Amino acid sequence: MIARKLALATAATTLALTPVAAYAAPERASAPATEQSQLGGGAEWVNALIIILIGAVGMAALLIADDDDNPTSP
Repeated sequence: MIARKLALATAATTLALTPVAAYAAPERASAPATEQSQLGGGAEWVNALIIILIGAVGMAALLIADDDDNPTSP
């Protein structure tokens, strides 16, 4: 019981002090980008296709699964 109360108090204190710590942090100046990154650019249709395929496989698995949970007693 004491451990639960201690964990709850620690979590509450952390949640209460996080905005204060974030506000007190010094602001950083962003550095200008010298080169563009090629990661993740221009392949939105591939990502959409992968998501659609995953959804289709999931739906097929649900449709193929046999819902044969009827009781055997009369």
